[in-house]
Amino acid sequence: MTSGDRLRRIDTLLQFLVAPWHARRTPFSAIPDTVTVIASTNATPSRKLASLAQLGPFLRPYRGRLLLALLALAVAAAAALVLPVAVRQMIDLGFSQANAAHIDRYFLFLFVVAVVLGLFAAARFYLVSWLGERVVADIRSAVYRHVIDMSPAFFEVTRTGEVLSRLTTDTTLIQVVVGTSMSMALRNALLLLGGLVMMGITSPRLTAYTLAMLLAVLLPIILFGRQVRRLSRASQDRVADSSALAGEKLNAVPTVQAFTQEKLETARFDDSVEASFLTALRRIRARAALTAIIIVMVFGAIVLVLWLGAHAVLDGAMSAGLLSQFVLYAVMVASSIGALSEVWGDVQRAAGATERLMELLAAPADIVAPPHPLPMPAPRGEILLEHLTFHYPSRPDHPSLADFSLHVRPGETVALVGPSGAGKSTLFQLLLRFYDPQQGRIRLDGIDLAQADPREVRRHIGIVPQDTVLFSADALENIRYGRAGASDEEVKAAARAAAADEFIERLPEGYRTFLGERGVRLSGGQRQRIAIARAILKNPPVMLLDEATSALDAESERLVQTALERLVQGRTTLVIAHRLATVRKADRIIVMDDGRIVASGTHETLSREDGLYARLAALQFGLHAE
Repeated sequence: MTSGDRLRRIDTLLQFLVAPWHARRTPFSAIPDTVTVIASTNATPSRKLASLAQLGPFLRPYRGRLLLALLALAVAAAAALVLPVAVRQMIDLGFSQANAAHIDRYFLFLFVVAVVLGLFAAARFYLVSWLGERVVADIRSAVYRHVIDMSPAFFEVTRTGEVLSRLTTDTTLIQVVVGTSMSMALRNALLLLGGLVMMGITSPRLTAYTLAMLLAVLLPIILFGRQVRRLSRASQDRVADSSALAGEKLNAVPTVQAFTQEKLETARFDDSVEASFLTALRRIRARAALTAIIIVMVFGAIVLVLWLGAHAVLDGAMSAGLLSQFVLYAVMVASSIGALSEVWGDVQRAAGATERLMELLAAPADIVAPPHPLPMPAPRGEILLEHLTFHYPSRPDHPSLADFSLHVRPGETVALVGPSGAGKSTLFQLLLRFYDPQQGRIRLDGIDLAQADPREVRRHIGIVPQDTVLFSADALENIRYGRAGASDEEVKAAARAAAADEFIERLPEGYRTFLGERGVRLSGGQRQRIAIARAILKNPPVMLLDEATSALDAESERLVQTALERLVQGRTTLVIAHRLATVRKADRIIVMDDGRIVASGTHETLSREDGLYARLAALQFGLHAE
């Protein structure tokens, strides 16, 4: 066999053997985007990567599977490193008439190695994929569990869309690393180190040339990689801007259409999308240039090494099998470097995402249960507000309540009236312990709310809010939200008490009718009656009614008022109402203005006084006063 024939056979065999390595992972056709989605853009790379260590508590429960995955990975990498040695033996010893009897043994050995490689690679893929899905599911649950316990003060400064982005996009980035990139990084690191060692053993001279070429390739990767990372960050920011704009307007489509601003909002979104596109285009150009440089340099290096090796074979300095073995290891090393560069991008993205998620998990809750909460006594419904002073975190210079004191006796119905901004709704927020006052304290049945478990306090209080919140479920489940576990009959009884039964029964599927997102398939009055039925089902000792009949027509208001009169009997009830007709039968009316009580009494006594209530009554009852 001539040297030319031998080289042609080597070339054909290499094309056959090298193809699977490229098929597994294309090393240089795609240089990764590095989108670092973190709160602080000034964080150093080492600090960002250190944030991945915070995933430890989520990985620790599954360390057994992690060890199995690492074992499978090591076996698969070892099998891959054996292949070039087998190829060398086959070329040098199998392709000769004297060793023809052994060629079947070599191919059988290659097949056995391939089987081991395939089985353990599959095991590694399954284990790490399972691990990624499981860890991400645990992180999502932990973040959601933490966020849903946060007080409204947290959402005054945190956009809901930002939280949702962290629950979805950021956790997906972590899943890529834990479920794919981590094992790929370890696998390619083993192949890189093993390949370099075997290259050095095979041909120290060619190895020195190869390493010099690889160092030359790293320089453009570092220089262009930084530019790609900056542009990727900017591109992600522009995409987030577009998403935020679209989300805000889609949640207010009726308002947009009512003011015929569809063209304006479409133009704004188009501008935002175009800005995102132009930023992405700059990133694509940088990546394209980087890809071209790397492909040319890497394959130029490979061609040079092959040329030197071919001359070494022609000169008899090395065998064809030895050259084949060296080239296969060189391909492994090159493929591993390309894969590691891509994994590095995934790792950087996941490090930023982890930092954002851990910041969310570390955000302290303003309202927490004390270490040893006082148990709530048998409910009586007595409320005592003592010298409350409160301002919202976002408005520190404007107190919503100032030295406010009020005693509500068990079973008493107290109405809170006054202009908007007087502090009425703020009282409800404090009673539900969504906030704690800066000064003063609140007692429910003699227990200071700050010394009780907030959940236990809220179980004693029912609320019908002014802005009814319904969920994407049927009528039955929306009412049952007031008391999980209530039977269908109990739910329907609450609906009848709230005068909601008559319209629910007329729905296409009755109580099983899907009400749409935020209850869009119902009118405002119908949604309000669903909310009242929910509060009736809860059956608490204290009831808070915030404009409970504001969205009802005259007939529905009459029905609901009758139901509410039955409901408040024997309960402590606080009623906020701008329509004074709804509070005329209250035991006591508290007139509030600028966070203070300015008057107190019954409708008749307050109407005779020359004060704020009398002026409000004159405006509303001018034609209907008795």
